[in-house]
Amino acid sequence: MGDKLDRTTGLHAIVDRRPGGSWYLIVAFDDQRNTRLVPVEDGAELMFGRSTGADVVIEHEAVSRRHTAIRRRGDAVLVEDLGSRNGTTINNVPITGVRRATAGDVIGVGPATAVVARSSASRGRQLATMTELEDRLAMEVDRALRYQRPLGVVMLRLEGKSEAVVAHVDRLLQGIRRMDLVAEYGPDELALVLPESDAAAIATAAQRASDAKDVTVRCGMASFPEDGSNPGALIGAARERLRGARTSGSEPPPGPRLPPRLVVIDPLMKQVFKLAERAAQAPISVLVVGETGTGKEVVAEAIHRMSPRAQAPFVRLNCAALTETLVESELFGHEKSAFTGATAMKRGFFEAATGGTLFLDEVGELPLATQVKLLRVLESWRIVRVGGTTEIPVDVRLVCATNRDLETEVQRGRFREDLFFRIAVFVIPVPPLRDRKSEIAPLAVHFAHEIASDLRQANVGFTPEAVDALQQASWPGNVRELRNVIERAVVLSEGAKIGREHLPEQVLEQVRATPHDGLDVRQRVANVERETVLAALDAAEGNQTQAAKKLGISRFALIRLMAKHDIKRR
Repeated sequence: MGDKLDRTTGLHAIVDRRPGGSWYLIVAFDDQRNTRLVPVEDGAELMFGRSTGADVVIEHEAVSRRHTAIRRRGDAVLVEDLGSRNGTTINNVPITGVRRATAGDVIGVGPATAVVARSSASRGRQLATMTELEDRLAMEVDRALRYQRPLGVVMLRLEGKSEAVVAHVDRLLQGIRRMDLVAEYGPDELALVLPESDAAAIATAAQRASDAKDVTVRCGMASFPEDGSNPGALIGAARERLRGARTSGSEPPPGPRLPPRLVVIDPLMKQVFKLAERAAQAPISVLVVGETGTGKEVVAEAIHRMSPRAQAPFVRLNCAALTETLVESELFGHEKSAFTGATAMKRGFFEAATGGTLFLDEVGELPLATQVKLLRVLESWRIVRVGGTTEIPVDVRLVCATNRDLETEVQRGRFREDLFFRIAVFVIPVPPLRDRKSEIAPLAVHFAHEIASDLRQANVGFTPEAVDALQQASWPGNVRELRNVIERAVVLSEGAKIGREHLPEQVLEQVRATPHDGLDVRQRVANVERETVLAALDAAEGNQTQAAKKLGISRFALIRLMAKHDIKRR
């Protein structure tokens, strides 16, 4: 009889990871509406073009008869433009001659794109690492956002004897599609990335992954864009459902979820919740502003919980996760046969929130045409479903959130001024985590205890070095990023104290090196760096994007430098 799965070993150590693998292209046509999987065998040469003799035919006037050649030589995928009229790109950069492409690169041929991807060998396909998972999911989310394609994430927790777990993981690896990815999220947890999968396909994949006789499998699913439009949100949604899941892929029934126990220590955040309490008592619209991941939804839900509407629904809609053609149907609902695919009447979010609070996240992403219709609703508090003519009265409290500067958006003509005045009756700014460092350690402890409880582990602590690293990081993803980092660290620590070695590389890169020898020289260098950043920000009148261009770095790198030198946003 075998032993239980050894948590100190992990799935990677017991699942065969044979070398080798196959390369393929995910080719998207017709304005990205249709996709095709094209294998690229070793020694193969594929020609893309308008000619009927091409291996991949793209019938478009922007494509030459012989446009692009893609060859594979061992582990090298080589791309060559064949003298086409409009050129070939890799990651939106035009190429000349022969260029090597790697997994994740996007090759552009006229209106079509081909994403280079690699899977392990068909027999003994390997589990991806955490880094591979993060990179691949970021790539797939970017593709899903850019081309409006479906995407799913499934989290699995496996419990059983080691040989049974190995056999189940092996069956899972054999049964997935070439484009899918299976990664080890923790010693007994897997993450599945499912490109080109709608809700039905995700559910089917989850059911197959959960079909086991000798292994207990718990499952949580998330789909893009309904459950999130960034990697952290998708993983978080799937993990949350995994925590509440019963066995064999079942999930808890949907319903409103209260925000986690609040950790409010910093004076800035105490002021935020004082404002939220005041706003909750008045029947006015509220606008919550702040960077991505600062906790704007937590503030919005706190307003709902402290208001007279607390017993009614709190309904959230992420405006950035929907296409222009879908957003009005989601907001206002639609009648049967209003458009192709509308097989039944559907109530929108305004009706679903009757008596309660409607939270519009990323309201700055709404198309201008939808802004006009939203303004009419806020003036009359009546909606008309898409395809309908009947006005329906609605009774909701509206709370909006954005990470954009809406006043600047108004000046640039991207957001209606009259709508801005309607939704910004009461504005609550949420400061970024780097401006409330006194909360970093308490939040980390809170998240660690919460996650350890979900995993049925003993509460974990932190080494001083880990706390120091967490305190020094700039946290561009704010509280959301912190929670994801702690969740990963708890899983990797296996019940021991969380140390620096359990923190991801992207966090450690943000940590300022503590100077020891040569302090004067390092301080002088730091002063020069700080003054250079300040000069660029002054020249760009505080615009971070323009300042980053002047410095020749990314905006993300500029934000890290600003945090490193304690330069406040202007």
